[in-house]
Amino acid sequence: MGLFDKLKQGLAKTRNQFAERTNDVMRIFTKIDESLFEELEEVLIMSDVGFETSSEIIERLRQKAREDKIQDGEALKSALKNIISDIMGSDGGSEGEITSPTVILVIGVNGVGKTTSIAKLANFYKAQGKSVILAAADTFRAAAIDQLQVWAERVGVDIIKQQEGSDPASVVYDAICATKARGKDVLICDTAGRLHNKKNLIDELAKINKIIMRELPDCAKETFIVLDATTGQNALSQVKNFSKVTDITGIILTKLDGTAKGGIVIAIKSEQNIPVRFIGIGEKLDDLQPFNSHEFAMAMFE
Repeated sequence: MGLFDKLKQGLAKTRNQFAERTNDVMRIFTKIDESLFEELEEVLIMSDVGFETSSEIIERLRQKAREDKIQDGEALKSALKNIISDIMGSDGGSEGEITSPTVILVIGVNGVGKTTSIAKLANFYKAQGKSVILAAADTFRAAAIDQLQVWAERVGVDIIKQQEGSDPASVVYDAICATKARGKDVLICDTAGRLHNKKNLIDELAKINKIIMRELPDCAKETFIVLDATTGQNALSQVKNFSKVTDITGIILTKLDGTAKGGIVIAIKSEQNIPVRFIGIGEKLDDLQPFNSHEFAMAMFE
């Protein structure tokens, strides 16, 4: 199965809700008028595109319909697809092309699939021919270190760890030393998934970032937030909250195959302008794939 086919399959629940409801609206309303636009806006909101982004999309659709004098539903649907594709932009699709060394901090609340995503990310880069090392810097949560150890062994990559309760920055320091000594291409650092104490999180991330800049000043650095697509608008709230404490360079969206709320991708891109870098569309190790905005827009309608 090709990547686009896997994407289409993974988006089945979202597409079924979105495409079927869109088609229903086009069938019911024989005339392109305000009632039709209001129904389409409701379809977008129900697909977790969000009120603000849905309103923007429909306003652009109204304008396009006026300018092009669109009279039939298929032409309007095509215009809607193009508007969504335009909002999504052109990011994604080249995640294998990274410089060495690259340090990736992975953040996110507990329960979103952070540890599993790190394993899948390591597997992805390993498949790209990159050498990978993991840092078990989530020393706060019980069993987080053990879980990451199991995944590291399964994927076949090195892991640097300390005891539970250790200083996360100390783990990252050890991991950077190992990265340099072993000539690794990619260092992926797990971090504590807590937001209830923002000051601790700010201090912890600041300390980790300081060590990275001091010990690997020329590295490429990324901060990926892991979000659970099934939480819909709550995922958008998490992005907003974490953005207050650190600069996020990309999003890993998990469990997209298990939800009809895939429209949250559009809301995140539109409202936060943070690129979705990877999406999880299955349980297997290779079911994390680089996000391609054009293919996403196509798969929503196919």
